[in-house]
Amino acid sequence: MERERTDGEDALYRKVTRRFLPFLMICYAVAYLDRINVGIAKLGMSHDLGLSEAVFGLGAGIFFIGYFLFEVPSNALLYRLGARVWIARIMVSWAIVSAGCALAQGPVSFYVARFLLGVTEAGFFPGIILYLTYWYPSARRGRIVAMFMTAIPIAGVVGTPISGFLMSGMDGLMGWAGWRWMLVAEALPALLLGLCVPFVLDSRVVDAKWLSEDEKRRLAERLAHDHRPDAPAHAGLRDLVADPAVLRFAAIYFCCIMGQYGITFWLPTLVSGVSDAPTWVIGLYASLPYAAAVVTMLLVSRSSDLRQERRWHLILPMVVGAAAIALAPLAHGSTGASIAILCVAAAAILTATPLFWNLPTTMLQGVSAAIGIAAINSVGNLAGFVSPMVVGWLNDRTGATASGMWALAFVLVVGALLVVTARAPGRSA
Repeated sequence: MERERTDGEDALYRKVTRRFLPFLMICYAVAYLDRINVGIAKLGMSHDLGLSEAVFGLGAGIFFIGYFLFEVPSNALLYRLGARVWIARIMVSWAIVSAGCALAQGPVSFYVARFLLGVTEAGFFPGIILYLTYWYPSARRGRIVAMFMTAIPIAGVVGTPISGFLMSGMDGLMGWAGWRWMLVAEALPALLLGLCVPFVLDSRVVDAKWLSEDEKRRLAERLAHDHRPDAPAHAGLRDLVADPAVLRFAAIYFCCIMGQYGITFWLPTLVSGVSDAPTWVIGLYASLPYAAAVVTMLLVSRSSDLRQERRWHLILPMVVGAAAIALAPLAHGSTGASIAILCVAAAAILTATPLFWNLPTTMLQGVSAAIGIAAINSVGNLAGFVSPMVVGWLNDRTGATASGMWALAFVLVVGALLVVTARAPGRSA
């Protein structure tokens, strides 16, 4: 009887997953590509706009200032208005701004375009993380969040070569540089997907017409069983950010994101530093570490869910990623060795991010979850501003990428230590 109940529950969650998870993954892959394609655009943009390494790093990172300022209010509005309306608004507006980045004429307009892109995209990722808590209990959420976040490496596997081909193939068309065409072309999918959101997403289980009443009841019962009566209640944002556990979560996530954007923004530059191949080949080489990350994220998250163990499944990828990213600049004499090390670095660092979200989503519930997830994400994503700026500054000062990568490795180790010294959570956390 127990086996039949489990099989029936598994079938129900497979139905839920098939309904919207592939669509959300595509949306996030497009979002992430629009966020990081500036990394490969840099190979032509820096020359055309006269950008130094430090100026590019600041422009790439200033996205996250706009993201930080509007993250919490955006997630609060999603909680109030529902995913169908708010996710659609986010995607349409960021598509327009992302295409507008192609009009940059110098450092100032580059900064403005990146800042506005952060403003318009704010709330998308934490909104989806919150949305998944409305459908999946914590015991199943590790694999689901990891599956959703494989969109990051998938964006790298698919998008990086496409970006390289667009830059090479469209360069000079109608007097425009290839990187400008690439930014416009890669904004169009976000616009089309945003218009489809209201027809695909249901804001809550009760709104899902594709579920029977019995299926809705079973999902509601499973989520109610997952409810923690001891979950902390926060009166507002000030109360929430004063919680030491929330502050620790934000610090850990900051360290994860420092490493993540160190990889995603600088990977094409690291690869081009060990290969004289044309841009489209650099794009193909740079896709390999992302492919390794897809497999690793799914395997490690599955292990975490099966064992219901969260902390060490987060700590080990952070430590391995730190070691690999520190070694990457030292293998500059061999293209094969460099790419192999970058594969390990990307796989470990990108795996840490979805594993992290098992911790706060178990502790926070209700309105506290809506505000808390956004607050943690917005503070953590300030690393997206700090990471490229620090790496760019160190690269300019030293004339080499090694010092920037070593700084990122140090931050990842600090994050792992914060997880080690945290109060041990329960088995499901």
